[in-house]
Amino acid sequence: MNAESFFAALCLPADCRVDQRVPKKLLLENGAPTAADKRRIIDDIEELWWLATLKPTTIGVPEYRDTLREYLEIVVLRLTLRAGAKAARLVELVHQAVPYPVLLLTEQQARIDLSVAHKRWAQNEAGKTVLDGDALSIDWEAERDGAHWPAFQDALALGQQPTSTLHALYQGWSDTLLALKAARITGQLRPANDRRQAVGRQEALDEYQRLDGMIAQLRAAAAKEKQIARQVELNLETKRLEAARAAVRAKL
Repeated sequence: MNAESFFAALCLPADCRVDQRVPKKLLLENGAPTAADKRRIIDDIEELWWLATLKPTTIGVPEYRDTLREYLEIVVLRLTLRAGAKAARLVELVHQAVPYPVLLLTEQQARIDLSVAHKRWAQNEAGKTVLDGDALSIDWEAERDGAHWPAFQDALALGQQPTSTLHALYQGWSDTLLALKAARITGQLRPANDRRQAVGRQEALDEYQRLDGMIAQLRAAAAKEKQIARQVELNLETKRLEAARAAVRAKL
């Protein structure tokens, strides 16, 4: 499994294909706010390829404009990183550097990462875009996720995304990544039926992760506790949180 496998799963029209290498100079000029970031780009990026551009003229989906943003096109990029690179920061830098919403496929040795990040107008710089929140990123592991590939492959296809606007389409891909995150917990990948269900899934995922962290802390504390009464108290609290986590899991 490599980035091309995921790109093929998008099922984009041939007219969208670009296949053009992006010079590091563009990232250095537009996406590197610190000297350390510039060094990461120079040392840790093997190459960046512009795979495709989705426009109203190539996919028949209208552009989007409101007071916060405009989505005139969506760009699909493939980022190849060298071993040892800090992928999370470089992924963020690429999303920052490109003024359009990006579906980014990142390769680092055997690891594949898919990420999206909504953009909005910068408040203090006319014409400049910034990330609207954190990038949503999900790493693909064949051993863990392989069973979900048929359903995930189908869900990624352009024909499965909302087509009212480019913003809705891009959000559809974001919701598809959330569906895979949920599938890792439930064992079944089920794309959201609508935006409301997707928002509920995001909230449930956040709550599930919060409870999971609390449970791990309680178990660690119980393992170190010497007093029996306190161990019992911690175990009872763990069971209560496990029940709450199970209820949240049912919402996924």
